Amino acid sequence: MLLGLFTRPVAFVLSGQMAVAYFTQHSPHGFWPILNGGELAVLFCFVWLFFSVAGPGPISVDRLRGRG
Repeated sequence: MLLGLFTRPVAFVLSGQMAVAYFTQHSPHGFWPILNGGELAVLFCFVWLFFSVAGPGPISVDRLRGRG
């Protein structure tokens, strides 16, 4: 992710991992993230989802390869 190599698929997988982490570890203690301690898992889930949609930046390996 730091180099911008395979940004979209890696970010999508990381977003899914954070969603699984939230639903397996935090949601059994209540639905709302602020009450069950899962706010960071939800935050990172949506941050990785944003990177998955936005793609790599202008100076990334994917852009240099012509795949960005």
